[in-house]
Amino acid sequence: MSAQFKICSCNKTMSLDAQSGDVLKKVLGADSLTVSDMLCRREVASYLDAIKGVEDVVVACTQERALFSELAQQSVAPIKFINIREHAGWSRESGQALPKMAALLAAAALPDPDPVPVVNYRSQGNLLIIGATHHTLPWAKRLATQLDINVLLTDGFSGEEHLGERDFPVFSGAKITVSGYLGAFKVSWQQENPIDLEICTRCNACIEVCPENAIAFDYQIDQDKCRSHLDCVKACGAIGAIDFNRAATSRAAEFDLILDLSVQPILRMSQVPQGYFAPGKDIADQFDAVMRMTQMVGEFEKPKFFVYKEKLCAHSRSGKNGCNACIDVCSTQAITAAGDKVLVNPNLCAGCGACTTVCPTGAMSYAYLRAPDQGLRLKTLLATYAKAGGKDAALLFHSKEAGADLLQQLGQITTKAGRGLPARVIPVDVHHTASIGIDLWLAAIAYGASNIVILMTEEEAPEYRSALQKQIEIAQTILHGLGYAGQHLQLLQIEAAAQLESALYAMAPAQVPAVAAVFNVAQEKRVTLDFSIEHLHKHAPEKPEEIALPKGALYGAVQINKDACTLCMSCVGACPSSALMDNPDAPQLRFVERNCVQCGLCEQTCPENAIQLLPRLLFAESAKQAQVLNEAKPYHCIKCQKPFATAQMIETMLGKLAGHGAFSGHLDRIKMCSDCRVIDMMKTTELTRPQ
Repeated sequence: MSAQFKICSCNKTMSLDAQSGDVLKKVLGADSLTVSDMLCRREVASYLDAIKGVEDVVVACTQERALFSELAQQSVAPIKFINIREHAGWSRESGQALPKMAALLAAAALPDPDPVPVVNYRSQGNLLIIGATHHTLPWAKRLATQLDINVLLTDGFSGEEHLGERDFPVFSGAKITVSGYLGAFKVSWQQENPIDLEICTRCNACIEVCPENAIAFDYQIDQDKCRSHLDCVKACGAIGAIDFNRAATSRAAEFDLILDLSVQPILRMSQVPQGYFAPGKDIADQFDAVMRMTQMVGEFEKPKFFVYKEKLCAHSRSGKNGCNACIDVCSTQAITAAGDKVLVNPNLCAGCGACTTVCPTGAMSYAYLRAPDQGLRLKTLLATYAKAGGKDAALLFHSKEAGADLLQQLGQITTKAGRGLPARVIPVDVHHTASIGIDLWLAAIAYGASNIVILMTEEEAPEYRSALQKQIEIAQTILHGLGYAGQHLQLLQIEAAAQLESALYAMAPAQVPAVAAVFNVAQEKRVTLDFSIEHLHKHAPEKPEEIALPKGALYGAVQINKDACTLCMSCVGACPSSALMDNPDAPQLRFVERNCVQCGLCEQTCPENAIQLLPRLLFAESAKQAQVLNEAKPYHCIKCQKPFATAQMIETMLGKLAGHGAFSGHLDRIKMCSDCRVIDMMKTTELTRPQ
């Protein structure tokens, strides 16, 4: 490798020396690799020498990332950082962790993937605060000098706060709806209170004359107290802010930011849009939300996390619903049905990647990282680990935030009573744990991973856990069906480092192929799955002809009731993956099983209810070849003898259309091709036309 590797034992707290450095250098094929004890202090000159060139510099330290980055501000050499301290060196098994260190260093030295398209936001700081008076007004007054404040008062007026001077717009209402995202929120509400705050001058005349004290300094009428004496209406006079006969008025406006202080948040999806905050009653959470909002003024961008290929989508055909997997799993409601396709709002997308994981066809693919880039990373990790003598590799997928924090804690508790990460467990940070699915899992096992662990914390939505568990069930069924022993995949829902430690040390290595795969992960999901399954089958302890899969699996067959099927070919037109095909030369329904994604569109479309799905994985060569599911002798036109349908279809049509006006007394027309039918109709018209 052309990169320079700067490794530090962190003041000799890790088992690293010149000898282990030589081993790493040989395994990595590195031109330059040095091991220091105090790279960030006494030996920093070694780092400064390394960054004078143009080669990549891989620094095995994240503790002092800020220092090393500052020192490299004038350098043209790309600097990359990798944590081998908490992830490998600080462990009771650190003596066996050299293969893992080599794997982490090799992956860190990989070229950066190509940049992905971005999604833009623009916010001018136009903030709407929603809630009761005593909740909203204190924050409105504090933020008025930093943001453009608007207040929408809801039920729950206490009268403890005074509206005072008209420093910012104040509205009141109920039945509030919020949609949109940072810089483009749309809010609508119903103005129901008799006092319209946009007209009210806050002269207090209504407060003074109200005999029930039903009006406080929020200038809204408590209708539980009010007895409709209408003294307030007379006091308001020509201003006309009070009208008990006013019908509920719909109001709407657009805002850049939303601070929702309602008792129950208006938006209740698992992941709310960027720019929307509902911190609840906790003051610390409110302060945190406000601090983040003040930083959301200006222009921003984020990656476009997905790529959607409409032609592969199995959502719907001709109004018949097939696959809703991406819509059901999306925690931000960014994906909606749009006719026969789906529509993804990139501004609402949080980048979880769950839609790409559950998509059976690959119509939705993840772009951050792309599948080939992630596959190269996994292949590099596992190949380097094995080359360095590592055994029974386990990949631990975790998020870059809560998951990474948990691993950091696990590595640091070794200074007390903890054991740290097992030497065979290789951490793999991802933008979101739901973005890695069955194609990459099986590819990693084909590369030699004995275990795949997906670490989830409170930051992941419940939708993702259930979706991943279903994918794990399918993958594990395939592996067990091939005779690979053990539990290869597991999802850990853990919040404490000690729990994670116990779970990882209790995990037993599962059986993997004796020979590691050499293929590369493709951008197309089905291609990667085919490569992985073929390799796993080739080296499997058992070689069954087929494996029964759980319902909802992405492989399978279709069963045809030949007595009911009329070969109308509606299923062919509905199939999004070309699994079902007709034959232009004969009335045949053909099927390529390996193409089938079990979306169910054929089953939903069939007018005779003649199709039933059969989830399975067939290994016979016939799975890749077109098989005839049903065929019939062609029916020939009674006039020109041209074949145009099947006998069964004609019999069915005769039964269904016998009473139809167009064929009354002319049933023979059903037995004609379209050309002869038109000719016959024209002749009949001429004969009956008055002369």
